[in-house]
Amino acid sequence: MQLMVQQLGGQVEQAKRGEYGKASLHIDDPTDLLTNVEDGATMWMSHGDSVTQLPEGFEVLAHTDNTPCAAVAHPERQFYGVQFHPEVVHSNGGQALIRNFVYHICHCEPTWTTEAFVEEAIREVKARVGEKRVLLALSGGVDSSTLAFLLHRAIGDQLTCMFIDQGFMRKKEPEGLVDLFREKFHIDVEYINARDRFLAKVEGVTDPEEKRKRIGHEFIRVFEEESSRLGPFDYLAQGTLYPDVIESADTNIDPKTGERVAVKIKSHHNVGGLPKDLQFKLVEPLRKLFKDEVRKVGRSVGLPEEIVRRHPFPGPGLAIRILGEVTAEKLNILRDADYIVREEIRIRGLYHDFWQAFAVLLPVRSVGVMGDQRTYAYPIVLRLVSSEDGMTADWSRAPYDLLEAISNRIVNEVDGVNRVVYDITSKPPGTIEWE
Repeated sequence: MQLMVQQLGGQVEQAKRGEYGKASLHIDDPTDLLTNVEDGATMWMSHGDSVTQLPEGFEVLAHTDNTPCAAVAHPERQFYGVQFHPEVVHSNGGQALIRNFVYHICHCEPTWTTEAFVEEAIREVKARVGEKRVLLALSGGVDSSTLAFLLHRAIGDQLTCMFIDQGFMRKKEPEGLVDLFREKFHIDVEYINARDRFLAKVEGVTDPEEKRKRIGHEFIRVFEEESSRLGPFDYLAQGTLYPDVIESADTNIDPKTGERVAVKIKSHHNVGGLPKDLQFKLVEPLRKLFKDEVRKVGRSVGLPEEIVRRHPFPGPGLAIRILGEVTAEKLNILRDADYIVREEIRIRGLYHDFWQAFAVLLPVRSVGVMGDQRTYAYPIVLRLVSSEDGMTADWSRAPYDLLEAISNRIVNEVDGVNRVVYDITSKPPGTIEWE
């Protein structure tokens, strides 16, 4: 909206007050764009600049207490702009607004179906790959798991999945993942135990970006060694989604074939660039989909619900949920605490009420009392948030009895912890992860 206004002769200036998170939308003109959006609806904001003067022919459709021009339009030219994020779950009138724009203003037809996508994707993969072998770096998340099931249906044993255990996974997850894929679904998974290598690489490192870089570079080295051992492979499959395509201009086109080749593994793995001499051709069947669509595709190809609705997990894993230096002792503490968080919300049937629910270990110690002993131990931070796509998030109003149960179990069962606190920061201004 700001770009449109500025290019057409209006003005955008730094606002006296920024607007981040929830804001009530006051509707001045419902028009076609705001039909069925209630006056006072909550919309999610994230801006420090505001439109202060509209171009000729534009009118204000809605405002907030801090933003005079929260939605604008030039109806004759069919130009529309909004200052807020209608696409996120926390904008409770956002979906109605988007439906109005897509169906009534742009006159699009809702013809996309999951089944049609799966059939088309399988045809395209078969045509592209032929009889060649495909390698997939499996993380256990919904994206790579959906891709594994889709590719296995398309090309069967031509697919090899590689799971690199860097030692930063949650408790019992590596074993459960490999067992599920191998034993239940008969999908070939090569398990690579590289825990000691990764832990050695982050020894003494406290800067979060340096952690990510070291983990990423080590992932590349392990990936390079193991793909050479297991190969040769012609294609690398990536669970690239449409947000990744939008956010990254990183492409490398082979001038001879015109195909995209891999110089970068999907950003959620946080691994930087692959060595150029590997020169895989890419297979990215999910690159036109958003996360909610990937979940639908996952169900359609038989992915178990426990993975389809699995909470997102960062590529560097627990290494970025331990602030400061990562050690084997801290990893064990955090694994045990995090397991209690997930176990308690599952017991209560609340797992799917949260977008993410996890524990964070802080690099400080506080005084406590246990029995007749004075303790000096770590605090654990609980992070429970609601979201739709991770782009924005709100802290969850978790039941007090749940928080109490988690806290009691952690301080009683996890050695080295004597205090539990709850993070009540939304995104923005904070982030979901702490590093």
